[in-house]
Amino acid sequence: MTQPAQQVAIVLTTFGVGQSMAVARALVEERLAACVNVLPAMASVYRWQGEVQQEAEEQMVIKTTADRLADLEARLRQLHPYGLPEFLVISADASSEAYLRWIGEAVHGGPEGPLYHRAV
Repeated sequence: MTQPAQQVAIVLTTFGVGQSMAVARALVEERLAACVNVLPAMASVYRWQGEVQQEAEEQMVIKTTADRLADLEARLRQLHPYGLPEFLVISADASSEAYLRWIGEAVHGGPEGPLYHRAV
């Protein structure tokens, strides 16, 4: 384990069911994210404008670097239909050096690094 080089994860509840994959792909293709996990549909219950709401939504976990946060948030505001989208930034306290290096290379260019999630 090593200290992070400003790598972060963003939790974002999104769009209703079925729209997240296109957004996830755009973020990776635009190098705003190294990886985006789209979690299965879930029920969200929340208070909005004085009333309790319930909706089916998907959640995204977006891995990127801290220096890409402003651009990532701006792009998500363009893509997201909510007036106040969830955008929770979680700093990595520790991770493997290879994984942190891969995140940096994936968003800033350079070698694609080891594909940690594929069997060799």
